[in-house]
Amino acid sequence: MASFTCSASDLHALLGTNSNSTAAAEYICNNFNAVANKFIDTSYAVDNTYLLFSAYLVFAMQLGFAMLCAGSVRAKNTMNIMLTNVLDAATGGIFFYIFGFALAYGTPSNGFIGKHFFGLSDFPSQSFDYGFFLYQWAFAIAAAGITSGSIAERTQFVSYLIYSSFLTGLVYPIVAHWFWSSDGWGSPVRSENLLFGSGVIDFAGCGVVHLVGAVAGFWGAFIEGPRIGRFDHEGRVVSMRGHSGTLVVMGTFLLWFGWYGFNPGSFLTILKTYGESGNSYGQWSAIGRTAVTTTLAGCTAALTTLFGKRMQTGHWNVTDVCNGLLGGFAAITAGCSVVDPWAAVICGFVAAWVLIGCNLLADRFHYDDPLEAAQLHGGCGTWGIIFTALFAKKQYVMEVYGGAADRPYGLFLGGGGRLLGAHCVQIVAIVVWVSVTMGTLFFILHKMKLLRTSAEEEMAGLDLTSHGGVAYEYHDEVELHSKKQRAFEM
Repeated sequence: MASFTCSASDLHALLGTNSNSTAAAEYICNNFNAVANKFIDTSYAVDNTYLLFSAYLVFAMQLGFAMLCAGSVRAKNTMNIMLTNVLDAATGGIFFYIFGFALAYGTPSNGFIGKHFFGLSDFPSQSFDYGFFLYQWAFAIAAAGITSGSIAERTQFVSYLIYSSFLTGLVYPIVAHWFWSSDGWGSPVRSENLLFGSGVIDFAGCGVVHLVGAVAGFWGAFIEGPRIGRFDHEGRVVSMRGHSGTLVVMGTFLLWFGWYGFNPGSFLTILKTYGESGNSYGQWSAIGRTAVTTTLAGCTAALTTLFGKRMQTGHWNVTDVCNGLLGGFAAITAGCSVVDPWAAVICGFVAAWVLIGCNLLADRFHYDDPLEAAQLHGGCGTWGIIFTALFAKKQYVMEVYGGAADRPYGLFLGGGGRLLGAHCVQIVAIVVWVSVTMGTLFFILHKMKLLRTSAEEEMAGLDLTSHGGVAYEYHDEVELHSKKQRAFEM
């Protein structure tokens, strides 16, 4: 917020030369400056409150992830998947605090990796306050949650602890530095040497969050192999539906709610005007537009999936619709702030077909992902990166990112191909980096026999074999009838 100051010497000349003019000028300026400082304080308070509230929304997505994951696996693995979601947050919190935040946002630094704020030392600073750390931590653990869905129902618990620490403490933060830090080589807000004169417009993380989590999950699931019974001896797909559509739907709605912190919250501040102050259009308008584009992309993807899967399978399947909805949200994440609502409809429509196509490929190549996490976040996230390079509007790009008047924008709107080139570089860089790091980690765990559970444990269920109990206490009708009969006879 711009500061306003009052100079007593300047004001004294306007008040005349009488004996009281100096005292009057000092009195007026002191009170004016006090009021101006209060406005500045208020602007900081409003922006930080907005950021903290957004962080709380994004963190609430962890509950949505947990419910979605629990409903998508079989009942015998419910406690296991719920605990992994808790530990993604807890482990991620410690390792992001010690290492991750510094590697991502430790400015000043080089284009590859951050160098300051380890353990939040010398914090807060002029650049960052505690609310920013909390918000970025919520993003880091979201990436880890994506990975846990891909390797569900057959992974040793110790592997979750190892990969979650490594992902949130090293792999994710470096990617975040590349594209979100002001020093990153792919950042759209660098002061100079922008990638293709543009940098990468990945506003809320199609690449940084969704593609990172998806590629990590892909390698984990690929190295582990499919669950026992997922494909029969002739290679045909065997359906392994989750045990609770209710949990899937409730988790989806919680994720939908949290996405309003994920996308609109990525503005970080709300009190910013576009153009002259005093008008009704500013960053608050862009935040509202971002919420609308997010909503429309998800809704369009859900309806497209509903009818697409109906034609494919002959059923109206609630789980498929929920995954389609989330695919639309994942796809709009990069461009939500710089596209018009009509473009968001296109984004969601294509995202649904991308997800359907990725699932067909997964079945074709015997790839098993219980939550379709790699297909959803990887396929739809990649489409979202490309979509932004095609449909980003010049006015919105300039408002959100600023820069030179000739800054590239969407190819289909006349902005040339430089933004698309930068986004293709982003996709390749993320896939290579995450594959080298997380792929190697999962391979080492596999070789050390720390990755996959034994066949006996997998068949019995991880709740019983790893966690000493089951999520649900239930009895079948025959057993219950026998107990009642014996009680009656006694």
